Amino acid sequence: MKIRRFEGINVVPFIDIMLVLLVIVLTTATFVARGIIPVDLAQASSSAPLTPSKELVISIMENGSYYLNDKAITFQDLESELIQYDKAQSSVMINADKHVSFEPFVALLDVLKQHHFEHIGIVTKR
Repeated sequence: MKIRRFEGINVVPFIDIMLVLLVIVLTTATFVARGIIPVDLAQASSSAPLTPSKELVISIMENGSYYLNDKAITFQDLESELIQYDKAQSSVMINADKHVSFEPFVALLDVLKQHHFEHIGIVTKR
């Protein structure tokens, strides 16, 4: 009986293991938090790119809840938090969900104008 010489490596088990690892990575990657509040923005054709800076970002969710710089906040607490910021140097960016009713948006604008914020922007997608 002649002994066969080993001339190659069987890579099929290696490929099976790599495919299982790929499936695990892809399924767990969808559950990783992005660190942003998911807001379904309205669309505008004349929107300009958002420049990253130290701005106040106020988000209004579809259910009417507010977020100030990624932190959940009530409308009454929002008013007291706005007093702490310099009105002349601070710009306010409003992320409003496109399905939010108009009333929370107008109430927020009213509070911003009462506290003399002049640089107010509305974040949209193009």
